[in-house]
Amino acid sequence: MSKSVQLCDEEVEKAVKSWIEKVIIGLNFCPFAKKEMERNTLHYAISSTTQINDALSHLLEELALLDQQQDIQTTLLIFPLGFADFDNYLDLLELANSLMAQGGYAGIYQLASFHPDYCFEGEEPDDPANYTNRSPYPILHILRESSIEAVLKRYPKPESIPENNITKARELGSSVLQALLK
Repeated sequence: MSKSVQLCDEEVEKAVKSWIEKVIIGLNFCPFAKKEMERNTLHYAISSTTQINDALSHLLEELALLDQQQDIQTTLLIFPLGFADFDNYLDLLELANSLMAQGGYAGIYQLASFHPDYCFEGEEPDDPANYTNRSPYPILHILRESSIEAVLKRYPKPESIPENNITKARELGSSVLQALLK
């Protein structure tokens, strides 16, 4: 790997960490993220691919890594060069979920999705609520279901998290959220 690619990967990881700190933890969009950041149990996997098949292969590699390394609680598979078009990203997400189900990973891992142009179905692109899932780059977030279940047992009213996030995002407004993403 050349130094320029390594530097690029470092910049990508730095941007994603900043987003997690400012938006995901800072706005408490995910009340569980802070603990994992502090425990350093997040894995950042940066894929330079622009092709769906290669992205799915990388996903399988990351699932195998999670199987082997139980100390990693979650993986962010980041695509800084590919899947900039949100519809193409959604195609990747659908295929990734199917691949995980076919591969026997249902009930073990699940995917959360983040994209710079994330837009919830039925919402306007400029709705601030979309920023709850907007990120600096397209990301497939692989989560251990056992970890989620354990945390949700201790969290009061976990079903209110998405609604609370949408309310907070709309109160802050798109311009504030957009500034935090930069």
